[in-house]
Amino acid sequence: MLRPWQVTLSERIDPERGTPIYMQIIRALIRDIETGRLASGTYLPSSRELANALGVNRKTVVLAYEDLIAQGWLSTEGTRGTMISRALPVGVSPSLPVGASAQEPSRQAASPEPEPRTGQIHYRFAEPPARSLALPAGRGIKLDEGAPDGRLFPADQLARAYRSAISRASRANRLQYRDPRGAQSLREQVADMLRSQRGLAVTAANICITRGSQNGLFLALQVLIEPGDAVIVEELTYEPAVAAIRALGGRVVPVGLDEEGIDVAEVEAMCRRHAVRAIFVTPHHQFPTTIAMRPERRLQLLEIARQFGVAVIEDDYDHEFHFQSQPLLPMAAYAPGQVLYLGSMSKLLLPALRIGYLAAPEHVIDALAHRVSLTDGMGNTVTEEAAAELIANGELRRHSRKAWRVYAERRQSFAALLDAHLGDRIAFAVPDGGLAFWVKFRGDLEAIEERARAQGLRFASHHSFMTRDTADKGLRLGFASLNDGEAARAIAALAEATR
Repeated sequence: MLRPWQVTLSERIDPERGTPIYMQIIRALIRDIETGRLASGTYLPSSRELANALGVNRKTVVLAYEDLIAQGWLSTEGTRGTMISRALPVGVSPSLPVGASAQEPSRQAASPEPEPRTGQIHYRFAEPPARSLALPAGRGIKLDEGAPDGRLFPADQLARAYRSAISRASRANRLQYRDPRGAQSLREQVADMLRSQRGLAVTAANICITRGSQNGLFLALQVLIEPGDAVIVEELTYEPAVAAIRALGGRVVPVGLDEEGIDVAEVEAMCRRHAVRAIFVTPHHQFPTTIAMRPERRLQLLEIARQFGVAVIEDDYDHEFHFQSQPLLPMAAYAPGQVLYLGSMSKLLLPALRIGYLAAPEHVIDALAHRVSLTDGMGNTVTEEAAAELIANGELRRHSRKAWRVYAERRQSFAALLDAHLGDRIAFAVPDGGLAFWVKFRGDLEAIEERARAQGLRFASHHSFMTRDTADKGLRLGFASLNDGEAARAIAALAEATR
């Protein structure tokens, strides 16, 4: 094949761009090959000729040619020069399937097979996702769903913990690829905390560290359900859990909820009717209503789970913050073989650190570790070692006591603000624990939400908590992350929206 008389690239080479010139030449040549302007077997001009034509240094063109040869786009044949690789398909265009020629439309039309999709990749999410991402945006005050106040954690203590963790891990050569179950030091500290404070009979072998509780929930569901399997949830529940179940192909089966917790009679009825694989509950501080599942309900639920061979996923997302009496022991404490226990350190430390954990039988932890290895390889060693340092040196316990006192005061102040500003327009109970209130409104909640947003408030819609239309309507309003001034402004704006 003859060399071209003159070389023109489809893309202009511009020395003023931020992209290196040799990379611009590479991209331009690849584009011309893909569109068919430079066909397989076509000889290119010498590096000197192309450099003169483009007005660039010859070494720049040599570098581009060498890179394209290494990638397989170009090839050389002794002293004959550089050509478009003969191994590339002839006439390939992004608008045609690989191997099809633009000069052969009649053959394609005559084929009895369905016409392939061209120029388009088929993704599973062809339509926009059903749920929007939870991104911080907009002005005004956010009434979250029970987040801690990150301003309370001493930044200098965190910095010291990171420095110490990096230094110790480096000396012990622990900054390499690690165990997907998480840092051994943190797993041991979590296991010790669960044994001494929550009654779980666990060791480090029963712990998998996750990137927050949502990641832990997704991993747990991955090892439990297959497409078509049913998962029981309460009619008011944590929306990201519902979304995770559906994302994995599971069927969400809502059941009732009352002042004592989940409706166990309906749970049993649903287990008889559906192929139930798991039950997701938040028994300590029910999300979103904050009620605690009574002991008799817990025992009944576990008995039903044993009878039907169903796993219970117990999400104990804010165990540490209980303000009335002693908190009940987790269900995992007396049914370890039946319960996957999901916890988080986000409320104690900082949500941004992304540390959650799963406690389960050892063979389940091994299965979870395999799932971690497929998506993440391993956790964040430095952050996990730093968290272990904060637990070991007592800083986390000291911060927990301080935060508990602050949140206890804010809980009472928030209740007083609700009474003072909203009075008989709402109904609520001061929660025994957790970092949020469940508030029911007398009036059109849809209209109230719309007016509240116009006042500059940001919060989760009441629809996000409901898994069936007959569930109670209300808003979950977090108090812990707001100081007194912020809380007063937020409640005043909410009160204005109810008028």
